Amino acid sequence: MSRIGRKEIDVPSGVDVKIDGNVITVKGPKGTLTRQLHKDMIVELEGNVLKVSRPSENKMHKSLHGLTRTLVNNMVEGVTKGFTKELEIQGVGYRAAKQGKDLVMNLGYSHQVIMPETDGITIEVPAPNKIVVSGADKQAVGQFAAVIREKRPPEPYKGKGIRYVGEYVQRKEGKAGKGSKK
Repeated sequence: MSRIGRKEIDVPSGVDVKIDGNVITVKGPKGTLTRQLHKDMIVELEGNVLKVSRPSENKMHKSLHGLTRTLVNNMVEGVTKGFTKELEIQGVGYRAAKQGKDLVMNLGYSHQVIMPETDGITIEVPAPNKIVVSGADKQAVGQFAAVIREKRPPEPYKGKGIRYVGEYVQRKEGKAGKGSKK
């Protein structure tokens, strides 16, 4: 039995869960999330507790059991607390600013990199070298943060670029120097 799939999901007050076949809709203070789950997975709402079960001990059903429970739990957590990803920018002259609903970044290119906010995602720039991406959908927040990081990933020689807060970038030594001819 899946250890994660067996766990029950407590639905806090103020969160509304609707199950229509294999489509689950979770509505809370931070927004509304809808997801279509696999047709074989069974999701039941008993009082204020969600239970995920599987129809058989088939290998595919076993692998989907924990996944389905985690997806539903992330939906409930997202509409109550929300998810955030923090990025930091390192490098001389590299900075970010918020102009209206757009994130404007100077990343050493000949032009500014402009990224508009998408639905369900909010961008904050508390400092010129810090970006905070937040929203209710965990996958969307992570994907948007990854797209921002992709604009200038950290390079191993000087460490310049955009990285997640707490991310370790292994540094490399430069060229060995002259006089190493044989």
